[in-house]
Amino acid sequence: MAKKTALGLSGIERNYGQGETVLTILKDASLNLYEGETVALVAPSGTGKSTLLHIAGLLEHPTEGEVLIGGENCSGLSADRRTAIRRNSIGFVYQFHHLLPEFTALENIMMPQLIAGLPMAEARERASQLLDYMRIGHRGDHRPSELSGGEQQRVAIARAVANAPLVLLADEPTGNLDPETASYVFSALEALVRQSGLAALIATHNHELARRMDRCVTIVDGKIVDFVA
Repeated sequence: MAKKTALGLSGIERNYGQGETVLTILKDASLNLYEGETVALVAPSGTGKSTLLHIAGLLEHPTEGEVLIGGENCSGLSADRRTAIRRNSIGFVYQFHHLLPEFTALENIMMPQLIAGLPMAEARERASQLLDYMRIGHRGDHRPSELSGGEQQRVAIARAVANAPLVLLADEPTGNLDPETASYVFSALEALVRQSGLAALIATHNHELARRMDRCVTIVDGKIVDFVA
């Protein structure tokens, strides 16, 4: 059975500036991410890595090209529809966890579900299940300041997938962690991708973690090309 495309980028171009001064960051960049697949994005700073993630996550409009999420062309959608797709179909994980400090781990994971309209009891149950899956169920009533770096990032990952998105976009999700903790957190993330069937595009400078993913890509002269980590 053919794999379904969760994220499709086709002919993406992104220019900045106006008049005679135009900086081209991405040029004819194309990529397909399939359900249940982990793809490493390994590229030096300044090559357009963050711009690509922002465009893929519908946080930024490309100058040219199309972004498809679950087969839906997002290029000409209204702001409200783009927001709805980001909320329901895309999960984000960043280098810093960005957890809400006044809420517990469990409440942080419940938050996106409540915003999406899920009843309190269902949100609590799913959040509890995700904490257990990430092996930190016993830390659910702790606030972020009471958690280790690895625990905080696992909560952030659980929050990102709380609404069962099609696509997970991660920007250096283990960048602030020591090698052993980074490996453990990535293993949890990888297992979650396999179990849920979502597609993950993970930007990382860690070649060891990149080699553990299904494939690696990089950005060369604005284009997305295969890369051997």
